Amino acid sequence: MNLVRHPEKIKKPSNKIPKKPTWIRVKAPTSKFFQSTQKILKEKKIITVCEEAACPNISECWQKKHATFMILGDICTRACAFCNIKTGRPGQVDEKEPYRIAEAVHELKLEHVVVTSVDRDDLTDGGAEHFINVIKSIRKLNQNCTIEILTPDFNKKKSALAILSKNLPDVFNHNLETVPRLYPKIRPGSRYYVSLNLLDNIKKKNPKIFTKSGIMVGLGENKEEIYQVMDDLRAADVDFITIGQYLPPTPKHAKLEKFITPKEFEEYKQMAVAKGFLMVSSSPLTRSSYHASEDFRVMQQNRVAKTI
Repeated sequence: MNLVRHPEKIKKPSNKIPKKPTWIRVKAPTSKFFQSTQKILKEKKIITVCEEAACPNISECWQKKHATFMILGDICTRACAFCNIKTGRPGQVDEKEPYRIAEAVHELKLEHVVVTSVDRDDLTDGGAEHFINVIKSIRKLNQNCTIEILTPDFNKKKSALAILSKNLPDVFNHNLETVPRLYPKIRPGSRYYVSLNLLDNIKKKNPKIFTKSGIMVGLGENKEEIYQVMDDLRAADVDFITIGQYLPPTPKHAKLEKFITPKEFEEYKQMAVAKGFLMVSSSPLTRSSYHASEDFRVMQQNRVAKTI
């Protein structure tokens, strides 16, 4: 089934974006370190989700020379209501991209790298083999760098799991994004249990790998639904959960129903910790790759402590 959706056929709403509360403040990118990161990425012709998804943390992360690489192009075959990435018919897979990614990781001197991608429903394996090529290239040139991948769901791509299992990263991340009830509106091309099963199957392939998933809040979900998502993730033995505030990129995206307070984020964190996650990141500006390097080290320590 071809899930490619053309922009001109997608009806977009027009929702007024409310003023951000005092606890959500983003600094403008000005430092020389930010510019240095930008220069390296531009020279290597690398796409980042930081830019494409209009991430609010781009200034802080790039000043630390941290960036989340986005492979397989900048055009997605899905049309999720929350996402700022372009939707349409993607181009050819760039076979040289894995080498450029590895070189950028080397030049940025990264100890932990996050690699994500657009959905590629047009490819027979959903882009799984390209992920593996990127992992191999990074490890060949950066032997001490740990790797985290944030993947699509590979829905109906039967070969994807076997391909991904050939060369697993240190962290396998796939975001559920929201609660099951909101999937038809927020992730119309995806299925909640397909995403959940992907995480479960990856962990079964290699129980030692760290698995991770994230959700957005403020889309109209309730606390009981969030707690159920936590339970579902723990049933799939997922180690790390991220919970962040949904911020609509434009008025054409899904409506923001509510700003979640820092106190509520702390309540979610405490509940997630109580349910047994090794690592929890829950705050208004939390995103999948935000502080990923530091969080990975803490997660390693927590696993060791749990086994003692």
